Amino acid sequence: MLIFFEYSHFKTLGENLQPYHIIPPVIKSGTVYSFTTDSGVNYEVRFGRKQNNILNATIVFGVTNEEYDGEEYSVTNKGEVYKVMATIVEVVRKYKEEHPNINLFEYTGEQSEIEKSKNRNIRLALYNRYIRRVFDNKWVVDNKENKVIIKKVK
Repeated sequence: MLIFFEYSHFKTLGENLQPYHIIPPVIKSGTVYSFTTDSGVNYEVRFGRKQNNILNATIVFGVTNEEYDGEEYSVTNKGEVYKVMATIVEVVRKYKEEHPNINLFEYTGEQSEIEKSKNRNIRLALYNRYIRRVFDNKWVVDNKENKVIIKKVK
C-alpha cells in the first residue's frame, strides 16, 4: 500500500514545534549548549572558533549518552528528529545573537555507510533544510562535498 503525504503538511511538521529546554553555557560568551529530549537522549551543541580567523565558527552537535558508546553522530530513532532540529536551530540563533561579529559558520554531515554507497548525504540535506531558518539573505550558503559554509555577505 502506498501512502502519499501532502508536501505542505510535511513541510510544516517541524516548523511549528517548540524546542526542548536549552541549557546555555555557564558564561554568556561560552560555546557549549545542551538539551535533553523527552526520551532522555542528551545532546550537546558546540561552537568552535577557527584558528586562522576567530570570526569564523564551526558548529558541531551530537548525542552524549553513554548508551551510544560516545558516538556523537548516532542515529537514535526515537521519533524526535523534528524537535531536535528545531532545538538546534534555536541554539544556533542564540549563539549568533550573542556573537554578532561572527562572519562565517560551517558544519559537516557525517554519512552512514549506506549513504556513502548511494552517494547521498541525507543527514546534510536535513541540516541544510533547518539551518537556513537562522540565516537571512545577508548570508550565502555554499555546499562543498560533506561541508556547508555559511558566509556573511559584505
